[in-house]
Amino acid sequence: MTFSRRQALARMASGFGTVGLASVLANDGAPHFAPKAKRIIYLVLNGGLSQIDSFDPKPMVDRYDGQPMPGVLPKTESSLGNLMRSPFGFARHGQSGIPVSEIFPRIAARIDDFCVIRSMHTEVPNHEPSLFMINSGAIQPGRPSMGAWINYGLGTMNRSLPGFVVLCPGVPVVGPPLWESAFLPAVYQGTHIRMEETDPRKLIRFIENKDADREQQRRQLDLLARLNQRHLAERASDPQLEASIEAMETAYRMQTEAPEVFDIAREPVAVRERYGDSAFGRSCLTALRLAERGVRMVQVYFGNSQPWDNHEDIHVHRRLARQADPAIASLVEDLKLRGLFEDTLLVVGTEFGRTPAVQNSSTIKLHAGRDHNSLGFTILLAGGGIKGGTVYGATDDFGFQAVEKPVHPHDLNATLLHLLGLDHTKLTYFYSGRYFRLTDVHGQVIREILT
Repeated sequence: MTFSRRQALARMASGFGTVGLASVLANDGAPHFAPKAKRIIYLVLNGGLSQIDSFDPKPMVDRYDGQPMPGVLPKTESSLGNLMRSPFGFARHGQSGIPVSEIFPRIAARIDDFCVIRSMHTEVPNHEPSLFMINSGAIQPGRPSMGAWINYGLGTMNRSLPGFVVLCPGVPVVGPPLWESAFLPAVYQGTHIRMEETDPRKLIRFIENKDADREQQRRQLDLLARLNQRHLAERASDPQLEASIEAMETAYRMQTEAPEVFDIAREPVAVRERYGDSAFGRSCLTALRLAERGVRMVQVYFGNSQPWDNHEDIHVHRRLARQADPAIASLVEDLKLRGLFEDTLLVVGTEFGRTPAVQNSSTIKLHAGRDHNSLGFTILLAGGGIKGGTVYGATDDFGFQAVEKPVHPHDLNATLLHLLGLDHTKLTYFYSGRYFRLTDVHGQVIREILT
């Protein structure tokens, strides 16, 4: 049996000195073919953005407002009432004439930069399995996250920062399993930063060693490396130890670079004001700075738990959009201004959509909200290799189910990997008697949306 260089390295446990096996693996990646994008920024509006209140207007819902939906009602998580029109107006924007809700005016002004995929669908209308699916290609925990797969496949572009960073003020539903490396080497897992502080030295806890200067720390790490090398030599493989070695080295290097990159106060006041003074706005600006410095993937969750989960009152979307809209539009603007747009892939996603009908439930007080809907929802793509000013796929007349060119998260993930120069069928890892991949045994690249 023959092994690739990566597989051979994974089976060796000694001889790498202070570098450590994990460090070698972290820099061993190469694309399968010429990439359109070098990095990815993935913005997650966690909780479930309503497609018919944002980027998929439905005149038939307006027409039948307050009436039962004609035909057979699709199966949903809980009882639904009559159809409820969107409280938000829509208008066409840009040369493409794509309709956008009034709650996203800044995105509307830049809609020609985006591809609007209206035909997303997934299996289960619950937050946890849907979040797992978009992140790891499975509805249950235990699979590596997309960021881990990307770092495994391509390696890092800056060894002084983690290759995969997750920004969220708090923790989304499910939490760390959404960015774990699972059975991939632990060095590829995401680094979670809670975006609740503005001072970078409070934001990244313990970034400074108050008991030892840099020279003393270097001597300590070198001693630990020699001891760990002896320890590794006695074992065929110890991924946790290898990851610990690399983590200590990265933490040492981060002391110099991380405080600067997370200090958004270094940006001009006018730039910060464009993003807005919200955790999501600060996270998007931080994502830009991380992308500039070579972080391979930055994932930004909108907020703690599931803020877009508006069962009682869909009008809450307006308040949330006041934070999301300027931050997303400003990120696109600055990616262009800093020469990063063409090789940065930007995703604005959500785990599922919402129903076009009002939700019936004895547990809610205000009946002006929408239930979960995994049968049809919308995401936005922009940047490296994406055709801007386009709409792909469609839901039915009521915005309930994807009916034209349906896109599953496997298809989306296959496309994202393709744009990064990775063949999703070849990015595999042997574990527990079989080869695994992000897209499992599914997924088709959506070539119609590519430049």
